[in-house]
Amino acid sequence: MNIIVLKTVFLLVLSNLFMTIAWYAHLKHLNDKPWWIAALLSWGVALFEYLLQVPANRIGYTVLSLPQLKIMQEVITLAVFVPFAVFYMHEPVKLDFLWAGLCLMGAVYFIFRGA
Repeated sequence: MNIIVLKTVFLLVLSNLFMTIAWYAHLKHLNDKPWWIAALLSWGVALFEYLLQVPANRIGYTVLSLPQLKIMQEVITLAVFVPFAVFYMHEPVKLDFLWAGLCLMGAVYFIFRGA
């Protein structure tokens, strides 16, 4: 795999970790606080997501198409979200995670075929 693609994937994984925390961790820890406190704290966390996501997409766009970047992002999002949901938020493991992953693998195939 190309080093540029590896850098892109690495930065997108880190960016997704921050964004998943920004979007969902307040549901576990700030339920008793007003929504605007959760929003401000989430925006603070999301800043780090953008500091990783923007360079990742700029780097990746030098060798990947925009649709390839988007599908890669969706696969990484699910790969980060499922462990977060199960291990951090204590959501039950569902077969739906597998079906969603298989649908995304189909999307990967169609976007990357012939690349």
